[in-house]
Amino acid sequence: MRLDHFLPALTKPKPGTPPRPPRLPSWIRNPLPAAWLSNPATRKPGRFRVWLKKLGPTWVSSPLRRAIQTICFIAFVFLFFYCCWPYHTPPPPVWRGWIPIDINAANGIVQLHSENLLLGRLHDGARVHLSDESAAGQPAVYLGIFTVRRISPATTPAPPQRANSQPNRPIELTLAPEKRLTSDALEKLSLSTGPWTVSLRSPAEWPSDYADSFASRDKVPVESFLLIDPLVSISTAIASKSWVWSLASAALILGLSVFVPRGFCGYLCPLGTLIDLFDWALGNRIKKFRVAENGWWVHLKYFLLLAVLVAGLCGVLLSGFVSAIPIITRGFLFIIAPLQLGFSRGWHQVPPIHPGQVFSILLFAAVLALGFLRPRFWCKYVCPSGAVFSLGNLFRVTERKVEDSCIHCNKCVQICPFDAIKPDFTTRVSDCTLCQTCGGVCPTHSIKFVERTNRFSLKLENDPPTGETPIGRRGFLSAALGSCAALAGGISSALAIKTWGAGLSDKNKQQPVRPPGSVPEKEFLEMCIRCGECFKVCPNSVLQPLGFQQGFEGLWTPQVAADWAGCEPSCNACGQACPTGAIRALPLEEKKAARMGLAVVNQKTCLPWAGQEACQLCVDECAAAGYHAIEFIRVHPGNDNSAAQKPEGYLAPQVQPDKCVGCGLCQSRCFSINAKTKNLLKSSAIIIEAGEGKEDRLMKGSYVSLQQNRAREQPSQKIDASERPAYLPEFLK
Repeated sequence: MRLDHFLPALTKPKPGTPPRPPRLPSWIRNPLPAAWLSNPATRKPGRFRVWLKKLGPTWVSSPLRRAIQTICFIAFVFLFFYCCWPYHTPPPPVWRGWIPIDINAANGIVQLHSENLLLGRLHDGARVHLSDESAAGQPAVYLGIFTVRRISPATTPAPPQRANSQPNRPIELTLAPEKRLTSDALEKLSLSTGPWTVSLRSPAEWPSDYADSFASRDKVPVESFLLIDPLVSISTAIASKSWVWSLASAALILGLSVFVPRGFCGYLCPLGTLIDLFDWALGNRIKKFRVAENGWWVHLKYFLLLAVLVAGLCGVLLSGFVSAIPIITRGFLFIIAPLQLGFSRGWHQVPPIHPGQVFSILLFAAVLALGFLRPRFWCKYVCPSGAVFSLGNLFRVTERKVEDSCIHCNKCVQICPFDAIKPDFTTRVSDCTLCQTCGGVCPTHSIKFVERTNRFSLKLENDPPTGETPIGRRGFLSAALGSCAALAGGISSALAIKTWGAGLSDKNKQQPVRPPGSVPEKEFLEMCIRCGECFKVCPNSVLQPLGFQQGFEGLWTPQVAADWAGCEPSCNACGQACPTGAIRALPLEEKKAARMGLAVVNQKTCLPWAGQEACQLCVDECAAAGYHAIEFIRVHPGNDNSAAQKPEGYLAPQVQPDKCVGCGLCQSRCFSINAKTKNLLKSSAIIIEAGEGKEDRLMKGSYVSLQQNRAREQPSQKIDASERPAYLPEFLK
């Protein structure tokens, strides 16, 4: 069994030996032009080899490996920057403010008039839903399904325009009912005076625009590379003391590594490819920081892996700080993703940076900067994800072998990217990734990649002497000291992080609002790998990384930044992208019942409650989202020193706890208008709070069933009719 796929060096065959057969099969060679292929007899390189040489020596030696690396890196970038981009499909438009002009009682044809209309996808023959815009906080009155007969300029004169305003073009819209209307439906149309809403989606249908858009692009899971980093799954399962669904992916990649030892590091890992690019651009040009090949750092990755696993046993997840894929994902998230968002959506859409993100950027830069010490220093000596695969090499069935025709030219040692070749040119099997770069530079074709048991024509080991011996007293002491240091480091790190961490035992400490479907906080901190995928797929940057508010225990975990934006009702992408189950993958039906927190009105600052002025921003926003969790209540003037009071008081918002899911849309609206735009408040007067009794955090089970059981046990909190103002419209009473 030979697994050779490298491109052999061009050498003349020895006299009396038959020429080596072509590496490419005839069905590939024959259609190619002769100029593309090399001539082994004359050693004249073909055009294909010349092109590869311009890319670099490793491309000439092992083009298949380099091609796979490139494809995987492009796939990682594509998944992260395209499939995780949540702005592909805008929600269906809604046209508001239509006033009925004429309603034909015989056939139900209606004519509508509007001053401000953005036509968008509205055209003749379109199927639309018509509803009566109700007062704030109440569901719309559905009028039926209609077909657009005609869109034309209005014949009635437009109302006078305000000074310096842009002229509006009045529009008339003629709609015909999709089916014959009943007498009750005609009566409902006739009694309604508007304004009406025209929409492409029924008001009763829960929106699913973001969820549908993400599902259409999630054919290959956006978290695929996180799933094949085994340290992510293994450490999460150890820290949370539970089964993590991504362990199956870890088992699969480790099983494949039996046949291609450390193949993840040599072929698939995008961080390794990025490190190669950095070394090519900078690392190989600045050599004054170079260190020796042998040093205390040679086995650092094993000690770091041990520390991560020990900390996991203590309930602290450290792999998010040192695993390969979370590091590159956060690096792209905090460095490149803001540029993508700023150039495409506007710089005002980019959330501000905080010290926690700066720390992640410095960590990412340090990983790349290790290339100044030696090429791929991180991959060779530091990466604990690579250490998992190195341990897996103990069960390999394939191996690099060197035949006795080796002439000790040292070319293989010089080109090996993983320091996997000993001075006697045999293999350090724990470090070899089967990249086969060495095979392409061997002038005698002495290197082969075969089954582990192959013993045919092999060169003698320790020739020339390597100085590497089986572990002795000094080696044993070094390993013992390193292991003790790793154990002590893992335990002390876990204790320090727990001591100055989230402080879950302090019931008075305000906990951050987590994404919908998050598991309980203790398990959440043990399962969140801090990869940042949920931030990237979140529309409008609702989810933002936590800083040092919870110490290192909560660093880079997601929180709902409701001052910035609210959770979109039609989106469930964060759970779909989570690789460890810290955020459960919920269908929309479950997601809209999952409580993230509870909206709390500050009656001292809320404008109506404080008797300052009327305001219904939060009520309108909650109603538009479909939750209807905030209702009006009449409040009377208090004994404050405010200006003139309305004798009948104000309509003030009151949250219905049994309906509120803590989406934060109300807080975002209040902050952006009253605090940021009008400067009436210093902060939002309605805040989303998490904590006991204010959120639902389930490891498993249905949120819908939980809500139904709670509704049976605790009747809905309705506002007393006596508290409603007498002048409210009849349908609000």
